[in-house]
Amino acid sequence: MSLAPSISVPRSRFNTLPLAIGLFCLLWSYAFVAGKIGVTHCPPLILLAARFSLAGILIVSATLIRGDGWSLSWRDAAIFTVLGIANNALYLGLGYTGLQSASAGLGGLIVSANPVFTAGLAALLLGEGMTWRKASGLLLGVIGVTAIVWHRLSVGTDSFHGIMFTLASLASIVAGTILFKLLAPKGSLWIGNGVQNLAAGIVLTPIALTFADVHAIDFTPSLIGAFAFLVLGGSIMAYWLWFHLLKVCGATAASAYHFLMPPLGVLFAYLVLGEHVEARDLFGIIPVALGIYLVTRPAAKPVS
Repeated sequence: MSLAPSISVPRSRFNTLPLAIGLFCLLWSYAFVAGKIGVTHCPPLILLAARFSLAGILIVSATLIRGDGWSLSWRDAAIFTVLGIANNALYLGLGYTGLQSASAGLGGLIVSANPVFTAGLAALLLGEGMTWRKASGLLLGVIGVTAIVWHRLSVGTDSFHGIMFTLASLASIVAGTILFKLLAPKGSLWIGNGVQNLAAGIVLTPIALTFADVHAIDFTPSLIGAFAFLVLGGSIMAYWLWFHLLKVCGATAASAYHFLMPPLGVLFAYLVLGEHVEARDLFGIIPVALGIYLVTRPAAKPVS
């Protein structure tokens, strides 16, 4: 029998980052399908104004019920307000308007170009290095995404009007991503997300009531289900995860996961909406996965 004192070996802490990345990708990509369902039963601006307002109210209410104090300074609250206009009101307002005359596949392709523009601006404004490895990964991501949705472009069902709105939507989320890293707001991301949603709801509500027809709303189980997901899974959970990943991974690496949205969106569209899926859609996942690995893989540390 050994008399040596036992040494407790500390257990390695469970890494929740892969879980956060996976959940974010699933929620964000399914939001394309839920958004497409929503805009077929409700004018997009009304849908978004109600979505943001309810999400903001739920977040603030949950904060008050839990007894959490207000952890944002006036500066941080102002920053999250600006981010709410860029990342919520403009990004989704323009994107959902484009969805009325553009396919979800094309919308996913355009928005998934986010990593390319974000990486370039992050290198210029944030000092995030642009290596050949990252550049190669971004290129592979673009190639894979283009291969997945190329046949949707050849169909000719997407209008120039819808494409322009979707491009403007892309510019908004790129700007919001860079602003978040550049301004670096402190405090609770949970409360910050609530401020963003309330700001977006306040901005969009008068616009929606002025230019959209309330009588065009078709209250169906599909609309109610899509709206519930967009509020809980989209505006509350997915956006909180997005800003968490931005803070943990950096703008370039976090944005690279947007390359997964088109293939996942195609899968969800097939399962939920019955949209046709071609074999090349599945083959396009290979360069996408390799591109994400190259962009997000930590650089090797020099041996001292």
